[in-house]
Amino acid sequence: MQFEPRATRNDIVGHLHNSEAFNYGVETWEAYKRGGLSKDLVEEQKKVREADLLIFQFPLFWFNMPAILKGWMDRVLVQGFAYDLSKLYDGGLLQDKLSLFSFTTGGTKEKYAIRGDIRYLLWPMQHGIMHFCGVKVLEPHICYAPENVSEEKRKEMLAAWSQRLKTLWKEEPIDCSPEWYFK
Repeated sequence: MQFEPRATRNDIVGHLHNSEAFNYGVETWEAYKRGGLSKDLVEEQKKVREADLLIFQFPLFWFNMPAILKGWMDRVLVQGFAYDLSKLYDGGLLQDKLSLFSFTTGGTKEKYAIRGDIRYLLWPMQHGIMHFCGVKVLEPHICYAPENVSEEKRKEMLAAWSQRLKTLWKEEPIDCSPEWYFK
């Protein structure tokens, strides 16, 4: 996939709602309502619409998701499709979906614990994006510093991930409240 992560005027097909003052959020909302989003966004939204579970697999970069993944969320999860300001969180437009953030880190678990719980980093991703859109969030799957562990430990990480994938449908979503993240 050659996904373009930058949110631009090219995401809107046809006329702009306000050609005098371009506002990406307003323009994509208006384009969504009239069926005027670019083909690549429509295709990605179709994938989301058809999915029951959204798994986001990525390396953690600078305590966040990579820019291309953030760009995907910015461009695909537009107002009208993923959220409506009158229907948020548990009442959001994507409330029939589950999500899971599965990622690797460069540092060990102990290195992340120095500054507090890694869940602090997940708040904007899990709560601020997924839960905001109504998506239920499963406990994250984190593989700490796989490049710095033995081959045996990496195999254990893969086996644990493989086992988890077999039982995901039995898991309960986390409570996407500040208490879960900041206890």
